[in-house]
Amino acid sequence: MAKLFDRNMLLGYWYRGDSDAHGNQMTEFARIEPDGSFEFSFIQYNQQGEVVEEITELGDWGLVGDIHFTITKGELIDEEHYGADMADEENYQAYKVLELDSNIVKYQHIITEEVFILRRVVDKIAHC
Repeated sequence: MAKLFDRNMLLGYWYRGDSDAHGNQMTEFARIEPDGSFEFSFIQYNQQGEVVEEITELGDWGLVGDIHFTITKGELIDEEHYGADMADEENYQAYKVLELDSNIVKYQHIITEEVFILRRVVDKIAHC
């Protein structure tokens, strides 16, 4: 039986950092909204720390039991908006949620089995 996760736990801002086999860094910033929309920004850096590529995906998301899915409907590249090809299967993704709490979401791609860990971005660190 699938584990049930609270959809509201995914709402907010998330961050992930990673590097490839060549030592190039990548960051992902995710904004997940209550209305089912998302914005994911992917920034790639070279070994000198310079931005090589920045892409922002826009679309819809959902959570059913332990399955998190995304439907990419558009991209922002160099501040230019492009509509997504809705016939392209790459714009539809599904993940099995492995862990979700107020600080972390860990999920695994259904097809590739790649595991991702995002950490919540705290926007308020003090009570004042």
